[in-house]
Amino acid sequence: MREEDLDWTIYHRIPETDGITAGDLAAATGFEHGAVMASLERLERYLLIRRSGETVRHLSIQESLIECQCRYTNDMPFVIDNGVVRAKRREE
Repeated sequence: MREEDLDWTIYHRIPETDGITAGDLAAATGFEHGAVMASLERLERYLLIRRSGETVRHLSIQESLIECQCRYTNDMPFVIDNGVVRAKRREE
């Protein structure tokens, strides 16, 4: 199976309103745990999901856009670190 197809399947098995664990995703899809974890890493890198401990959840469109702006805009006065907004340190 192509990575894109795996990611699509995993993404659509994550509930819209609540989180789910990687183990539950593996059980629900029948994919190996390692394949599910690799897919979750890609989905998180693409700013589509957020992992918090064992739980995975969708990012809202607003969260995804803010994360994207923070990641790719160098002059932002803040960063988002693991879901926490922090002021950037002044580098002199």
